[in-house]
Amino acid sequence: MFGRPLRGVAFDVAVALLVVLVSLAAAVNQPGGWAATAVGVGMAVALLFRRTHPSAVTVAVAVLALIQVIARWGPLIYDVAVLIALYSVVKYGRRLRDGVLAGAVAAVGVLLAAAQTPNVIQWWVTALWYALVTGAVWLVALNVRTRRLYVLSLEERASTLEREREAESRAAVAEERTRIARELHDVVAHSMAVMIVQADGARFMLDRDPAQARTAVKVVADTGRQALEEMRRLVGVLRDAGPAGADGADGLAVAADPEHRRLALAELPDLLARFDDAGLHVRSTVTGAPPALPPGLELTVYRVVQEALTNALKHAGVGAGVEVVLSYTAEAVMVRVVDDGRGRPLVSPAPSGGHGLLGMRERVTVYDGSLTAGPRLTGGWQVEVRLPLPSEPATEVIAA
Repeated sequence: MFGRPLRGVAFDVAVALLVVLVSLAAAVNQPGGWAATAVGVGMAVALLFRRTHPSAVTVAVAVLALIQVIARWGPLIYDVAVLIALYSVVKYGRRLRDGVLAGAVAAVGVLLAAAQTPNVIQWWVTALWYALVTGAVWLVALNVRTRRLYVLSLEERASTLEREREAESRAAVAEERTRIARELHDVVAHSMAVMIVQADGARFMLDRDPAQARTAVKVVADTGRQALEEMRRLVGVLRDAGPAGADGADGLAVAADPEHRRLALAELPDLLARFDDAGLHVRSTVTGAPPALPPGLELTVYRVVQEALTNALKHAGVGAGVEVVLSYTAEAVMVRVVDDGRGRPLVSPAPSGGHGLLGMRERVTVYDGSLTAGPRLTGGWQVEVRLPLPSEPATEVIAA
């Protein structure tokens, strides 16, 4: 009885005391005297544990009631403990089977109690009365048990939903952080790689060729301005967009955002020109007719080319030759970026976080595409991406 709510303990103690009091009355006015009183007190003590051990309490009360029947003391007022035990095992029992078994035992007890009547008519009346009372108690207990289990199931369901929401929130936060990190990598890594190359070149050419040094410094300034503009755009999107998954869209996805549309296939020539100014010898080839692509797919193509050229500048070095090939078919867009690996190593290369290929693979996976990247037997590195085209035009969510 310990560890239960105080109100329940107080109620059970009050019920037990009531049974004890009526048992004491049996010692004076009923057959059996003090022996019958002892049986009633035993029932009262057992009822103290009716919530925690309902089956054991029912067995104990049934045994004491059987003793009463064998001693032919007749039904006494404290036999209400039998009904209380029956109610408890149906309501609190772990298995409903225990309650059904207790009901069957109670039915036998009804027949035994009615057997002590002097004639057949009185037996039928007594048996019917006891059966009605016992059956009513059993049905009430079953109804209460059903409602109790229903409430518990609702509470468990609400708790499960709450845990699922918390897990989804944590997953959404982690996914949002990954998207932000990927976008920052695209903006910062590309710009910093170009700026480092041009700054090193300007430092060495400052005395030998001031005009070339000024050109390199201008590239540094232009690249920094563009990086700052993209950072402002990214921060603006993060401020305006809700948390990931709040409305079924990506927190960084704004399908109709003109700033996102600007970073698309129309901007690829400017991107290639900036890398050419940074020291790469970039050649571009386009095969097939460019179709109208969803904005998210255009951004993915742009970022893949940007990341591949950034890696070529950092690893192949200044002066390396790079070929960028865009192929359009009715089924897919293919991107191929190949460098010859014959450039000059950077004096102070930008540190690599190792997330470039991972970011490209994540972007491509969003559109069910494929990516292969690795060294070439003849030297250098190549990146090949295949992005299937959507079968039907639809509003696209940009994977940022």
